[in-house]
Amino acid sequence: MKKSLLAVSNIKDSGSTSGAYTLVLEEVQGKRKLGIVIGMNEAQSIAIKLEGMTPSRPLTHDLLQSVSSAFGIALKEVLIYDLVEGIFFARLLCEREGKEEAIDARSSDAVALAVRFGCPIYCDEKVMEAAAILPEGEEALTPMPEENEDDPFGLEEGPVDPGDGLSDLTDEELQEELDLSIQKEDYERAGLIRDVLERRQS
Repeated sequence: MKKSLLAVSNIKDSGSTSGAYTLVLEEVQGKRKLGIVIGMNEAQSIAIKLEGMTPSRPLTHDLLQSVSSAFGIALKEVLIYDLVEGIFFARLLCEREGKEEAIDARSSDAVALAVRFGCPIYCDEKVMEAAAILPEGEEALTPMPEENEDDPFGLEEGPVDPGDGLSDLTDEELQEELDLSIQKEDYERAGLIRDVLERRQS
């Protein structure tokens, strides 16, 4: 099987579905990019790990990593192996005491675990050929969902702007909001607040 090694390139608002985000994966030894529409919770889970944030209480993917580590289960790699009717299929290759097991997973959950275990993320070449694009065509990138067609994103909430009103706050107020957002585990807003503070300091 020919497969490409990928890395998380970006997580951005999908622009088409309220509360959904586009996870952009990019080839490590290439230029192609793959866009996958994921839910808000999974987007936050991936983002806080990449940004080095520490939640006050373990998130679901943190908990799964802790349980796996406690029982000697290592995540060796993640593979996005198929694309059927716009739905991505991924699996986790796990190992315990020399025995390997492949476990089916949503692509967003698989990536969230991969960034925690520090394992590689691969994509089958047939999936890359079907859905990946080159950088010059990134504006035409059409992210595909990873859920069932009855509830593509698992979302129930309406649109929310987590960065609303941040520019009107003082540095002290922003710091208070940052602490409060982390306490509430609202890491998307925390990341936006941190970006505003960093821009003011630069």
